[in-house]
Amino acid sequence: MQTELSKTLGVEHAVFGFTPFPAVAAAISRAGGFGVLGAVRYTAPDELKRDLDWIEAHVDGKPYGLDVVMPAKKVEGVTEADVEAMIPEGHRQFVKDTLAKYGVPVLAEGEASGWRITGWMEQVARNQLDVAFDYPIRLLANALGSPPADVVARAHERNVLVAALAGSARHAVKHKEGGIDIVVAQGYEAGGHTGDIASMVLTPEVVDAVAPLPVLAAGGIGSGQQAAAALALGAQGVWLGSIWLTTTEAELPSPKLIEKLLAAGSGDTVRSRALTGKPARQLRTEWTDAWDSADGPGTLPMPLQGLLVADAVSRIQKYEVEPLLGTPVGQIVGRMTSERSVQAVFDDLTRGFEEAVDRINRIAGRSGQ
Repeated sequence: MQTELSKTLGVEHAVFGFTPFPAVAAAISRAGGFGVLGAVRYTAPDELKRDLDWIEAHVDGKPYGLDVVMPAKKVEGVTEADVEAMIPEGHRQFVKDTLAKYGVPVLAEGEASGWRITGWMEQVARNQLDVAFDYPIRLLANALGSPPADVVARAHERNVLVAALAGSARHAVKHKEGGIDIVVAQGYEAGGHTGDIASMVLTPEVVDAVAPLPVLAAGGIGSGQQAAAALALGAQGVWLGSIWLTTTEAELPSPKLIEKLLAAGSGDTVRSRALTGKPARQLRTEWTDAWDSADGPGTLPMPLQGLLVADAVSRIQKYEVEPLLGTPVGQIVGRMTSERSVQAVFDDLTRGFEEAVDRINRIAGRSGQ
């Protein structure tokens, strides 16, 4: 699965794996792909440094990258406390009532939420970059589009390529104009924040719109056959996220959540604003249903919604309240039916890719050439 981009980055397979787990990122790179560590959960620079040290020690010298969440435009002088004060009391009461309905215990006294939206604030991302640029990362990806121009320049000074996610050709063109090196065309099927256009339509549109920039296809991809299709549409690689959640190297906090993922079908996800305030694909649960119901107060815009539900999400996860328990995940969840190692996932990807290419060659009358 070699492309011009994979050769540039020195990886065997043009498979880019996004994950919040250092062990998964390192395993992806060791397997011949390109591991990308998601940094949004690191609110303390020392925590990110610890995990980058671990990756350095376990990646066997293979290349890897970092994914941050940074808005292109900066809002000055706004603190987390300022944002918290904007949350209406009625929404807070809705959270309390919903948790009480399902008997969700409170966190122990002094125990902080394990998930905060502060990772979405620009200064947090800049602090992460201050740490990351001391390591030999080869790629910096931004989940909120093009990062600020000074960040792009700083990356390029260190020979670090910059990638940005796009849900439409229009967004992709803006990335190209902003000096981005790689566009990740993320289709509607993807886990987390997505646009409205499916991967089969989006990928060739973005390829044409930003040529000759390399494009990675994302959204609903988890097999070698799908990877072959993405390359046939003009992509120079695939960007996979959800498929790694049920690998043995992943560190999901809840056995019940793993069970739910393994049992879910491709129709068991929903694009909901319940988690962050922006449409994000995730497992459909009674928690998402409550927020999407006409009887609810409606979700708040980002970042208010994320701050509002942070403690609730931590409580639901800690106590494994099954009806409410969910996670961002794409429609590829229907193929995630067993726990496998990262290497086993790669073996399936490469085998399926070869079978798909052979099949197309036979159809084109090129078999045996």
